[in-house]
Amino acid sequence: MQKMYFFITIANRADDKEFVEFFERENVQNIYSTPAHGTASSSVLDLLGLAESEKTVHISLLLHDKMKSIIKELTSEMWIDLPGRGIALAIPLSSIGGRETLGYFSGGENPETPKESEEKVVEARPQDRKTDLIVVICEKGHTDLVMDAARSAGAKGGTVTRAKGTGAQYTDKFFGLSIAEEKEIIYIVSSGEHKGDIMTQIMTQAGSHTPAHAVVFSLPVTDTAGLRLFDEKAE
Repeated sequence: MQKMYFFITIANRADDKEFVEFFERENVQNIYSTPAHGTASSSVLDLLGLAESEKTVHISLLLHDKMKSIIKELTSEMWIDLPGRGIALAIPLSSIGGRETLGYFSGGENPETPKESEEKVVEARPQDRKTDLIVVICEKGHTDLVMDAARSAGAKGGTVTRAKGTGAQYTDKFFGLSIAEEKEIIYIVSSGEHKGDIMTQIMTQAGSHTPAHAVVFSLPVTDTAGLRLFDEKAE
């Protein structure tokens, strides 16, 4: 299976429409956009070419080949490497919540993914970390359902943001929902010991068959601060 990446583009809020239209032209099936505010010093913002403080963060999941293509097109078509345009980065996933979620984000492609992974957590990288960041995208107003499921498997808490989804209409065939509706994105920091159970319970209790329509994946965390509890337990 191709590696999948959590793809983040940070651009000036005034350029929202231009970037969303770019992703649509490139057939990126799901883009979630959320407003943000730059907090870096003016010298750092100038270095990154992000002098304005009002930003939008556009996030999606991309297979390796698509990610490489998007990086190339952001440079050649959107001139993202010029001052004032923005920045983009890709973070490899550590796991994803089953074939359906993989298909949801990859436009229906499930390359080399076994059928038996339908309702299982699919590991994308070796499980050699102490900590993972679990990311859940669900329908607005259903955070409690997701967090109840997560806590039943050992999660201590989460951080919630809201984002508006934009993307292709093919999404209906996966969940029967409109991608353009407002979503809630939940970030849960988990020890490696509990990550698989937490993701499984979210899929079971708050997945596509529930009003939450939650999709879930995890990101590898290599370094942390303020998570001494996880570190001490792992030792």
